[in-house]
Amino acid sequence: MSSDLWSFSLDVYARPGAEQACLQLQSAGTNVCLLLCGMWLEQRGVVFSEPRLRQLREVVEGWDVGVIQPLRALRTQWKAGAAGDTDLHGLREKLKALELEGERILLLRLEKTAQQWPQNDRAGSTAWLEGVAADTTNVGRDALHQLRVAVTGT
Repeated sequence: MSSDLWSFSLDVYARPGAEQACLQLQSAGTNVCLLLCGMWLEQRGVVFSEPRLRQLREVVEGWDVGVIQPLRALRTQWKAGAAGDTDLHGLREKLKALELEGERILLLRLEKTAQQWPQNDRAGSTAWLEGVAADTTNVGRDALHQLRVAVTGT
């Protein structure tokens, strides 16, 4: 796995089943950038704690609401119209690129926040995904399991 969060996220997303699981979790209300950060922290052996999770959620909150969600909403709104309009399709693709760039910036901010947390303590590092996705439905929990299997094989 990659050492930086952005590369790790790209690696995870490219694995079979991971994209679908992430989209299901996103539909269930889980922030995928925070989810990927949690997986990254687990891989690095960073011990989970509620104060750390709150710190990460604070980083996510403003950026997600102010930047990523509006871009995603507009991209989604344009989906049907872009199917038959090449100009709108082109704009929608640019919007999609902006949304991805917004997510990359958020991942960089999350990485910076967690950068100094001690690593390689495997004993307490497996609770990140459950902590991040604690409020998901049963469908979300199934997707969480599917994502863990896609990444770790277990």
